Amino acid sequence: MRSPHFLTIAIRKPDQKIIVKEQRWKGLGDRFPLLKKPFLRGIGTLLESMINGIEALSYSANAAVVHSPDNKKSDAPNGKAEELSSFAIFSSIFFAFAMGMGLFVAAPHYLTAIIGDYFKVFDQGVANPLFHLIDGGIKVFFLVSYIFIIGQMKDIYRVFQYHGAEHKSIAAFENGDELIVENARKYSTLHPRCGTSFMLFLLVISILIFSGLFPLIGARHMSTNVILNHSYLVLMKIVLMFPVAGISYEFIKWSASHMGNPVCKGLIYPGLLLQKLTTREPTDEQLEVALCSIKRVLFLEKNPTYLSEKELELHSVSEIANVSATLSEFPS
Repeated sequence: MRSPHFLTIAIRKPDQKIIVKEQRWKGLGDRFPLLKKPFLRGIGTLLESMINGIEALSYSANAAVVHSPDNKKSDAPNGKAEELSSFAIFSSIFFAFAMGMGLFVAAPHYLTAIIGDYFKVFDQGVANPLFHLIDGGIKVFFLVSYIFIIGQMKDIYRVFQYHGAEHKSIAAFENGDELIVENARKYSTLHPRCGTSFMLFLLVISILIFSGLFPLIGARHMSTNVILNHSYLVLMKIVLMFPVAGISYEFIKWSASHMGNPVCKGLIYPGLLLQKLTTREPTDEQLEVALCSIKRVLFLEKNPTYLSEKELELHSVSEIANVSATLSEFPS
């Protein structure tokens, strides 16, 4: 969980105790004020999410090794458990990013080009809006299929349960409830500002932008080599992901803050449907982990001098002092 000035990561150890890592947080917008501007803040948020994700992945993976019952400290140098290296973590992230770009950007583009050439459905290539409509449809199909397939894996299912626990905990906070399991349990696992909805908005908005922009790019005869031309266009799509992300962020932020408007509800609804695949109903134990994280980060915002330089070891969420906070104090 992240607040304006702090970041906390909570995990449950095999002995059922919860450990919390906490640190000060300074956003990119604080370092570079330009990234606080509309349409740029979404890019900053995307970059921050990547940074936080890498850090959380590294910490949780290392903690899983250190606290594993199978880990034998006596076999490790200096009696310490062997941890995953930063190189291994970043290599995994890079590989995942490359695979993501290949599956959700390159493959749909080339497949659309093959379909267009085989069935002769559009003779102008990327200059035809139908190209980007088919391309976008394939992306959505790949995205939904991918999420559905990995959701059948036991470990990913647990990740999706924790995703649901995150949403329930945030909903309890946003509604002013005391942050306890009983209160968080009653809320939905779906949230209008979820990253899953963001991904869907990203795909839809990219279809609209590419339909208007790529006819101009495609009008130029860049090369006589068709494969080289399409490779250039794929690279352009990857680069354009950042400004598209900025637009998508503003759109989802605006829609989520106007949920009383029937039009906004309709726009958000497909993203909520997709969240049914990326969230699962959490257990009370998982809710407790999420609540420990959000409660601790709120506590630190109220009491910054209580920042711990060591991991906190908790038995339950009740060990964190109650915090009186309102949503207006911690803007999303």
